[in-house]
Amino acid sequence: MATLISHSPAETEALGKRFGRAAQNGWVLGLSGDLGAGKTQFVKGLARGLGIGARIHSPTFSLINVYEDGRLTLHHIDLYRLETVEQILAAGLEEYLHPVGVTVIEWAERWFPSAESRRELSAWIQMEPLGLSDRRIAYDDPGV
Repeated sequence: MATLISHSPAETEALGKRFGRAAQNGWVLGLSGDLGAGKTQFVKGLARGLGIGARIHSPTFSLINVYEDGRLTLHHIDLYRLETVEQILAAGLEEYLHPVGVTVIEWAERWFPSAESRRELSAWIQMEPLGLSDRRIAYDDPGV
């Protein structure tokens, strides 16, 4: 895993943008980290890297937002309100593991609790707040 210390939301967004520029059809990215860790900021950058101009916000209440105006469709899932794999599967989210476009999953550890289960993902991104704006971001590098 690669590690980056982000010193601002803009740096976190820039990493997401790198992922977006490199993204390939079928990618599934898992994001893990506490509230305020920078997951949505990363997704904003990912969307920009895909050429998506829409306002990006976390789908905490709707579970999924779909953005189709980029080079690839972005499926943005937020699992904050779901606590178990059973609830996630009951919500019918399995189809997004084989997307036409790219899927990014916030709170992915709820669906993929073990390192072994994460093998089906294109990349795992772990975010940890270090202070007010600093974040440690450890990530698989799928060619970014």
